[in-house]
Amino acid sequence: MKQKPTLTFWQIWNLSFGFLGIQIGYSLQSSQTSRILSALGADPHHLPLFWLAAPIAGLIVQPIIGMSSDRTWTRLGRRIPFILGGAIVSAIAMFFMPNSEFVAAIMPPVFFGAGMLLFMDCAFNVSMQPFRSLVGDMVNDKQRNLGYSTQSFLTNVGAVVGSFLPFILTWIGIQNIPEAGEKVAPSVIWSFYIGGSALLLTVLWTSFRVREYPPKEYEEYNNITEAEKQKKSFLEILKSTPKTMLQLAVVQFFSWFALFLMWVYGIGGIAENVWHTTDPLSEAYNEAGNWNGVLSGVYGIFAAVFSIFMAKIADKLGRKKVYSFSLLLGALGLMSMFVFEDKYLLLISMIGVGIAWASILAMPYAILSAALPASKMGVYMGIFNATITIPQIVAGLTGGLLLRYIAGGSSIIMLIVAGVSMLLAAISVAFVQDSNKNLEPESVK
Repeated sequence: MKQKPTLTFWQIWNLSFGFLGIQIGYSLQSSQTSRILSALGADPHHLPLFWLAAPIAGLIVQPIIGMSSDRTWTRLGRRIPFILGGAIVSAIAMFFMPNSEFVAAIMPPVFFGAGMLLFMDCAFNVSMQPFRSLVGDMVNDKQRNLGYSTQSFLTNVGAVVGSFLPFILTWIGIQNIPEAGEKVAPSVIWSFYIGGSALLLTVLWTSFRVREYPPKEYEEYNNITEAEKQKKSFLEILKSTPKTMLQLAVVQFFSWFALFLMWVYGIGGIAENVWHTTDPLSEAYNEAGNWNGVLSGVYGIFAAVFSIFMAKIADKLGRKKVYSFSLLLGALGLMSMFVFEDKYLLLISMIGVGIAWASILAMPYAILSAALPASKMGVYMGIFNATITIPQIVAGLTGGLLLRYIAGGSSIIMLIVAGVSMLLAAISVAFVQDSNKNLEPESVK
């Protein structure tokens, strides 16, 4: 079998550079959407339901995008047309969402905002899935950990930028509370404008700097036979799902259930535990919203730093050990947020959350891509996205019930629930089989 070439660092960098911009937008969505929807009139008990439409759409869209990109070849390549198209739609939704109140004459602003959340999240997923497949397509086995760790690093740098934007804009003098007669603070509006622009620019860089392997060359690198090239129905592909993917699905469920609760209830929990307020229109609540962005940025910094070393640590100790220990630290970080009532002490909590986040963005894809047939990389990566969307759907459906009957209406208690879920994810890693023996630690070879 013809071996894939060893890529230079900058070639690997270019593969994922667009993820930098996508994550700027995604982190703004994660850290500020509940703030926007609350300001537009959403009830805290209904917030998970507003977030629900996006993962449902992603559950449907991702496998379609994956299968389509497997079978696509254009002048831009196989994955890049989808990456670029998703980025354009994402940016448009980002420009409109913080201005939802201006459609009040047509529909309730909160419904328009929820609609923009749906479009934004779908479009993010349209871009993200081919990006993950692109790395799997282009790198050889020896560079697999490096490829996904680099993607994790750029993702987390983007998260830092996006999360800090409202705080930075407020610091330079842009107003952080809504102007008279309006609902969304100018600092949030301008953050979304800047984030959408950055998203487009970085994706354009990847789109025009990466040359994907043409179909014939790709088949030679991956030893794809005529039998493998035959079209199969989606049901046949689903029945052939690798066991590793099913095992990872359990870990993903508990990981993303925890993350969803953190994103939905993070601002409310911080406002309640540190600022002692539950009023989404108060100055204190908006300060909590800004600090939640700072915390998201801080855990992004820790994630980015950990990503620099993660590939080498995984090469030496094994991916499973790195994955499990990272999730354990994430669980401790989430639970500690209940203990810390000083906003600066919450920075300590973000160490664990950041390390877990870096691992979640890299390790499952490094493990999975080594177990997937190259001819079906896109569709299986698309199906694997269900392990991200389904736990969010479940969290969306049950979040309000958990808030009422388990947390007693307390958002900060919901962060403890998130921590328990992350702990279960860490335990579940033990049952995952990593099929790439070449990258296991030397001691077990």
